[in-house]
Amino acid sequence: MVVVAVRQGIIIGVVDILAQSLQFKRKSSTSSKSTTPQPLLQQVIFSGIQPTGVPHLGNYLGALQQWVQLQNQAAQNTKLIFSIVDLHALTVPQDKPQLQRWTVETIASLLAVGLDQNRSTIFCQSDVPAHTEMMWILSCTASMGYLSRMTQWKSKLALKEDASPLDQNTKAKLKLGLFSYPVLQAADVLVHGATHVPVGEDQVQHLEFTRECAKNFNSVHGNILIEPTTLLSTAKRVMSLKDPLQKMSKSHKDPRSKILLTDSPEEIHLKIKHALTDSISGISFDLATRPGVSNLLEILSHVDPEGRSPQVWAGECKSLKMRAFKELVSDKISSSLSGFRGRYTALMEGRNYSHLKEIARHGAEEARDNSERMLAKVRDAIGI
Repeated sequence: MVVVAVRQGIIIGVVDILAQSLQFKRKSSTSSKSTTPQPLLQQVIFSGIQPTGVPHLGNYLGALQQWVQLQNQAAQNTKLIFSIVDLHALTVPQDKPQLQRWTVETIASLLAVGLDQNRSTIFCQSDVPAHTEMMWILSCTASMGYLSRMTQWKSKLALKEDASPLDQNTKAKLKLGLFSYPVLQAADVLVHGATHVPVGEDQVQHLEFTRECAKNFNSVHGNILIEPTTLLSTAKRVMSLKDPLQKMSKSHKDPRSKILLTDSPEEIHLKIKHALTDSISGISFDLATRPGVSNLLEILSHVDPEGRSPQVWAGECKSLKMRAFKELVSDKISSSLSGFRGRYTALMEGRNYSHLKEIARHGAEEARDNSERMLAKVRDAIGI
C-alpha cells in the first residue's frame, strides 16, 4: 500500500505515511515567506475506539488493521496512543455490567489484532481527566453553528441533513452529550499533541472540526495546539451483509448482518451464505446495480494477502455460481481471522481479567503523563 493522495490535511495510505507527511510539510514550509527553519514535531499517532466488545470485520478492516500497520512501520521515536473512549459511549444509555465487560473485551481485542502494549499506549479515556478538562476549555470557543452542521448527531437521531438543533422536534430528542461529542473528540486528540490521527471516512468531518478548534485557540493564545493530519484508511466502509447500502454496525438488530472477529468458520459460512446479493448470473463488480455482490468482493479484496482489487477478484470469479462464490469469500475471511480467534481466547482466559486491567492501568499512567504536559501549556496560556 502506498500514499495515494494528500489533500486538505488528509493523507491516504499507510506505508511510509509519516515520511510522506513530513515531506509534505517541508514543501509547504519552503513556500512560506519566513526563512526561519521550523523544528520537526515528534510524531504522535492517536486514535480511539468505543467499548462495544468484540469488534466486527468493518472495525478491523477500516481502523484496527491500520493501527497495527502504523505501529509496526512507524519510526521508533513515534508515540502511538490508542484509547478506549468509554466517555463517548455514554451518549447512549449503557448497562453497567455489560459496559464493563465490553471494555475488557475491547482491550483484549486490541491486543489480539496485534497492538503491543510495550510499543503502544492503550488506556481507557475515563482514566485520564485531562480529556474532559480540555473539552471544557475547547467548548468555550467552539462554534454552535459549526457543531449544528455536523452530521453525526443527525444520523444518530435519524434526522434530515438540514435539521437544526433549534427545531422543536429536534430539541426533544437531542442531548448535550451527543451534540458536543465532537468537542470531546477534539480534546482527545489535541490534549495528547497528536500529529496524525487514523480514521475512517465517516470521521473526516470530526478531524476538520478538531483542526478548527486548534486554530481558534491558537489565534488567541499563540501556537500551542497542534493541528493534526488525518490518516484516511484505504479500506472503504464495509457494508452490512443484510443491507449492503448501510455500513456494517454492531447496533444492527440482525446478528447475521455482521461478522465478529471471534466468529467460528461455521458462523462465518452461515452469515455469508445468507448475505443479501441478487439473482443475476455470474460475478461482477458494480456498486450501483450489485451492491451486495460488490460488498463481498470488496471484503475479499481487503482480506487478500496479495491485495488484489475487487475488480480483479470479479474477473477471477466471474464464472462462479453464487453459492461457490460465497463459499470462497467465507473461506478467505475465516482464514484471515484464525490467528485473532486463538489470541483473543487466550487473553480472555480466567475470570478477573487482571492482566488486561493491568495493561489498561499502566497505559493510563502513560497517557496521564503525556496529556498533562500539553494541558500545562494550555492552562498557562489562558491564565489558570
